[in-house]
Amino acid sequence: MSEHDHQPRHEHQPQQSGHTEMFEPDAWDERYSGAETVWSGRPNPQLVAEAAALTPGTALDVGCGEGGDVIWLAQQGWTVTGADFSANGLARAAGHAEAAGVGDRCDWWQVDARSFAPDGRQFDLVTSHFLHPPDAGMVDVGRRLAAAVAPGGHLLLVGHAPSEVFTQLSESHRRAMWVAAELLPGLPDDFEVVVAEERPRTATRDGVTMEIEDATLLARRRA
Repeated sequence: MSEHDHQPRHEHQPQQSGHTEMFEPDAWDERYSGAETVWSGRPNPQLVAEAAALTPGTALDVGCGEGGDVIWLAQQGWTVTGADFSANGLARAAGHAEAAGVGDRCDWWQVDARSFAPDGRQFDLVTSHFLHPPDAGMVDVGRRLAAAVAPGGHLLLVGHAPSEVFTQLSESHRRAMWVAAELLPGLPDDFEVVVAEERPRTATRDGVTMEIEDATLLARRRA
């Protein structure tokens, strides 16, 4: 990705790996077990574009990986919970938050987005970036995450829109991509849509510059 991108999860999967296998915790624990960082640590651009205009409060980032978005939110004044199904990823994220000086504004929650339940917890912002569960599973994930949004709060979901540029990915990976409108049936009735669109941007991957689109859904829960 370009130097300003927080590299999204699932974009760099090897072709021989099945998508279902690569959406399991063991695969990500293994990936996070090495010495090198996996992602850039920079915040995802649509998070910056949307959250910068919101009043900081409490936030939940589901699929937080190594914590790039969590750290950025904390630096903007949010109190943030980073959630992921990988214990190794969460350990890395906690270490990065401490190193960035925002550890006291962050906590961590090991949970699988596919079975997520808020357990009575609510947040002013619930966000998830580049999760692509198979079999159109993101509609259900969006519904689950919406339940954690406090009245007056926002839900921000960002993913890869289908594109012919992702030729290196398996067919199952490409089928799991989505556009924002596909997630609308998962929104409860007390949400109003603020943004539901595909946003083009230029990315550089392995030295190749390409045009991609970020499927972006921002919705507000009525107070």
